[in-house]
Amino acid sequence: MKFRWRFSFSGFLILLILGICLAAPILAPYDPNAISVAEAFSGPTAKNWMGADDLGRDSLSRILYGGRITILIAMAATLIALLIGTTWGLVAGVRRGWVDEFLMRTADATMAIPQILFALVCVSAVGASVISLPIVVGILLSPTTARMARSAVVTELASDYVTAAIASGTKRSKLILSEVMPNIAPQLLVQLSINAAAAVMLEATLSFIGLGIQPPNASWGTLMLQGYAKIWNTYWFVFFPALAVTITILAFNAYGERIRVTMDSRRSSV
Repeated sequence: MKFRWRFSFSGFLILLILGICLAAPILAPYDPNAISVAEAFSGPTAKNWMGADDLGRDSLSRILYGGRITILIAMAATLIALLIGTTWGLVAGVRRGWVDEFLMRTADATMAIPQILFALVCVSAVGASVISLPIVVGILLSPTTARMARSAVVTELASDYVTAAIASGTKRSKLILSEVMPNIAPQLLVQLSINAAAAVMLEATLSFIGLGIQPPNASWGTLMLQGYAKIWNTYWFVFFPALAVTITILAFNAYGERIRVTMDSRRSSV
């Protein structure tokens, strides 16, 4: 089954978010760490579009730079989850038997543990950094990817074209690499989008409870943490970073749903 990639508003929004975050040094109007006591706690103005924090630092600049860290961690975690989960599911789906049973029961056991609790334990043990956070979040998301990959691989291996190819003497390893993997790529992309949204949420949650990126660096979750105590008087401390997190999560989820709907419609038309 061939999959035609379609451009969508959600895809455009994802690219826009990534582009804005990567271009933060160009787009940010001020140094994100520049202190101006005279502008401390100032609300949104023509000079500071999203207000300023308790040290007078421009909130827009900090959100742009914070987005770079959040997106970097989320993308790295998503790729780690894709690599581990796809390999995990592929081995289970191809080997079957006790190997399949062991790998899937391991995935079930891991998924039974609340993600945030598992993340708290891991981050507390290894510390929070731009290196450790993607690894922890990626490992957390890999079991769901493994289950999806295993299901897709088993379905493809049961297809008539696979049976015919094996009967004709085609090596199974070659068949998996040349036919099975390309055919499950759209499903992997759906899971990739779901994982990206989950990674953004997990990073923001960990940072919000103080176990994420530490000051003076800031992610969206860190910015929400810093403004939470003053939310009733200075709502913009929390509102704008939370809005960025929400839009990013919705964009990734909507893009994944768009791909899934397209896949389903193509299957039904075959």
